[in-house]
Amino acid sequence: MIGADAIVKCLEAEGVEVVFGYPGVAICPFYNSILDSDIRTILIRTEQNAAHAASGMARMTGRPGVCAVTSGPGATNVITGIATAFADSIPLICITGQVNSELLGSDVFQEADITGAVESFVKYSYLVKNVNDIPRIFKEAFHIANTGRKGPVLIDVPIDIQNAALNRFSYPEEVSLRTYKPTVKGHAVQIKKVIHELERAERPIICVGGGVLLAQAEQELREFVEKHQIPVVSTMMGIGAMPSGHPLYFGMVGNNGRAYANRAMNESDLLIMVGARVADRAVSQPGLITRNKILVHIDVDPAEIGKNAGPSIPLVGDARHIIHEFIQEEFTCDHGEWLDTLKEYRNTMGTVRNPNPAYVDPAALIGLLSEKMQENAIYVADVGQNQIWSCTYHIVKEGKFFTTGGMGTMGYSIPAAMGAKLAAPERQVVAVCGDGSFQMSMMELATMRQHEIPVKIIVLKNNYLGMVREYQHYTYKDHYSVVDLSGSPDLKMIAAAYGMRFQRLENMEHASEAVDEFLSGDESVLMECIIDPYDLVK
Repeated sequence: MIGADAIVKCLEAEGVEVVFGYPGVAICPFYNSILDSDIRTILIRTEQNAAHAASGMARMTGRPGVCAVTSGPGATNVITGIATAFADSIPLICITGQVNSELLGSDVFQEADITGAVESFVKYSYLVKNVNDIPRIFKEAFHIANTGRKGPVLIDVPIDIQNAALNRFSYPEEVSLRTYKPTVKGHAVQIKKVIHELERAERPIICVGGGVLLAQAEQELREFVEKHQIPVVSTMMGIGAMPSGHPLYFGMVGNNGRAYANRAMNESDLLIMVGARVADRAVSQPGLITRNKILVHIDVDPAEIGKNAGPSIPLVGDARHIIHEFIQEEFTCDHGEWLDTLKEYRNTMGTVRNPNPAYVDPAALIGLLSEKMQENAIYVADVGQNQIWSCTYHIVKEGKFFTTGGMGTMGYSIPAAMGAKLAAPERQVVAVCGDGSFQMSMMELATMRQHEIPVKIIVLKNNYLGMVREYQHYTYKDHYSVVDLSGSPDLKMIAAAYGMRFQRLENMEHASEAVDEFLSGDESVLMECIIDPYDLVK
């Protein structure tokens, strides 16, 4: 057995079913060996999207997604996808080919120090120097990626190591890393302190982040808050932890969040942050969330606790385990008056829009789409105005909502939707993007066609980089610079070129029928929706 065979055996041992990637000479031994495996390989059209697709699959399965690319430009191209996964704490295994070990540092053809380049965007990285280390390295990599605060791990494998013979292949059953022992169970004393504060609080609120979803703690969260009638808000990455229509859920907080959600968080006397980083997009002024209130910060990553706001009660551990411990505690509390106040805020502080009737209203369209999508459908939002409209108006029922909140990477939605669809082929998957982000990943329509991955795509078209144009509108008083997307392709012809069904919606007059047609069947559809170029996020 050679190193490339060993890598494939490691992936099989970890239950990997799909590898996304783009071959080149330095990774060819691996791609030759994987032909003898049942693991499915998906040829992506640009390496960044290999990581995005693996991310979509990881978020569906709860296991690390895998991508494999070649050295040099293949490896450097995948960095943006790795950084996106790192910012959102998504577990990935990124395998990169590398030049011959003896040539490292010689600046030979397609050599790049990829382990050095990704240092700030990975949980850990390996440069394989001995072929016999491959089983141990892969076992450790999967363990690191999917424990503690999850994230990407990179494994760089020189071509001579891939071709070298192993003495013996034996995949480890366990991992023991002396310097890596993430805390899972919360400290019992700290848990008691939180319960004590919940008993005393008159205006408690729980703010959930992506960590709740990554810990697969949605059911525990709902059981706990329903038992004690505690209101919930979420960060962008926490959308979906509670159904949008749940009476205890009061929406997304942050710069682009609901006004009543922000007010609820600010007026609370006990704020419990679970699996959220307290980053600027969710909390622009950290001082506000510590003023006149008890702040409890629960996170599996101790480095996040106190980084942006000093908590009264820090609690390190996995969200699912900790909320389960909360459920076991018997205590009483009455927040009826507080809930009535929050319901009044929700009823009176909603956003009022005045859409141009000559165009599609993105807010109304997304709400209509949400109502008609299947109960367990997956909605993948891109970045830009479309993301904020999606976060605000998409109704999560029993499905999932994916986007990239930490890095905000345009072009994310289509490849991530492909990964999600491959992980759950029986479920409806819809990607929503702007015309700018669509053009960053429209080459993946070929991947969808080649590998028969039926994703439904909505493009909100305004011929602008809408979010940047909106920023320039407010900041530079309509002095626009480099945001005009003139020259964009005819999407009807693009759809035809890739053999996709095409729809075009110009206003809301026949929107209901158009959405019905769009969602009918399971084949890929590209729907272009013409929106007002001067519409603003609200």
